Amino acid sequence: MLRNMGSKDALAGPPSSAGEKSVAEVFRSDEQPPPTPARLHKRKSWTASSREVWEYREVLYFLVLRNLKVRYRQTVLGAAWSVLQPLAFMGLFVLIVEKLMTVRSEGAPYPLFAFAALVPFGLFSQSLTLAAPSVVQDINLVSKVYVPRLLIPLAAVGALVVDFLISLAILFAMMAIYSTSPDLSALVWIPSLTVLALVTSVAVGVWLSALMVMYRDVRAIVPFLAQVFLFLTPVAYPTSLVPDRWLIIYGLNPMASVVEGFRSALLGSEPPPARMLAASVIAAIALLGAALSYFHRVDRVFADVI
Repeated sequence: MLRNMGSKDALAGPPSSAGEKSVAEVFRSDEQPPPTPARLHKRKSWTASSREVWEYREVLYFLVLRNLKVRYRQTVLGAAWSVLQPLAFMGLFVLIVEKLMTVRSEGAPYPLFAFAALVPFGLFSQSLTLAAPSVVQDINLVSKVYVPRLLIPLAAVGALVVDFLISLAILFAMMAIYSTSPDLSALVWIPSLTVLALVTSVAVGVWLSALMVMYRDVRAIVPFLAQVFLFLTPVAYPTSLVPDRWLIIYGLNPMASVVEGFRSALLGSEPPPARMLAASVIAAIALLGAALSYFHRVDRVFADVI
């Protein structure tokens, strides 16, 4: 009996002073720590997100430089790859489309006809393939360091502007070889159409980058999607082959008006019909708004999903 009492006294421990508890009292206590209040993160508005992107513009600049360095690191030809790819496509189009299929080029030399379309379309197609996996590949920026995630696909598209300018310079050199000079209206049309191409490229790139985070199947769809747009855009053929009743629907692909507008401004061919151009502008703006809206909605779960 004394042994039992001794064990109980040992468990109870020495007499506690005021405000202190013995070991047994701690284990017998049913008190629970007060719950930690949940922190509700207020969703940022579009205005706040846009302001945040502007505040981090220097980060965007360095991300663009990083993408350029990574792409051409340890390459023999470097930036020449941005020219070789459209030149290779131009050669294939000359061989297959002009020689075998005898597609007319509206009075312009077919190499110029094809390359003038490949310059803006290359910006768009490369945006699909490089911007789509950008967020998944930059997992450290998403999960460890805070930057506006929208900067990642924007930097992927921004780096392609350098390739676009190099290809445009090659196009001007080809025009000099063929003794072709652009009209003065090109000073207005080329910058405007370039903005339309960039809006379309950013919209598709931002949307695909968010979709690839949520659904990795997008990785397999992107190359197929780039090939589909190649045939849906008048790169190898003129828009005059499209029936008039389909021009508005055809213009829902903004790159169709961009490509046809480039040819018209630089080579003097027929400009894109007004209704087709209007459909392209509306489609590009709507696509950009929808892409930013979806990216803004799923941005908060990127770190958890990746």
